[in-house]
Amino acid sequence: MNKFFLPFSVLLLSVLYACNNENHAKAGPPPNVATDSSHFTQVKWLDSSIDFGTATKGEKVHIKYTCKNIGTKPLFIYYVRSGCGCTVADYTKAAIPPGGTGEINAEFDSNHGTTGEVRKSISVQTNTTNPSPRLVFFGIVKDNKRSPDSTKKTS
Repeated sequence: MNKFFLPFSVLLLSVLYACNNENHAKAGPPPNVATDSSHFTQVKWLDSSIDFGTATKGEKVHIKYTCKNIGTKPLFIYYVRSGCGCTVADYTKAAIPPGGTGEINAEFDSNHGTTGEVRKSISVQTNTTNPSPRLVFFGIVKDNKRSPDSTKKTS
């Protein structure tokens, strides 16, 4: 019986240890990330306002914002919301180490809304002492329909 007990115990402890470490690697921000100032850091947004140029109505426009953790503690992006239903945003959910960078990737569906000048925003919250700006993107959406031919000849 002792012959099986020691190898089985070692195997069981190895599995438990591996599972415990895996959970720590996938952990997101601490539950009190927004209020516990002992975990606050500083962030620098490398691009908080982006001009996407011109898009044709119906196109999806991809926009990427980048931030850098310029503090001494891990940076967490814990809240990202677009200002309207025409934009969907995804973001870095893991801790961003000091000196590291994170991203917010947005997709604007130009099929929603009207043509012409467009200005949209994305609200972001991080565990920082300096406030995060409202991220903005803008551009022009052109109609995808052809305008009537003014040079049409009549017989």
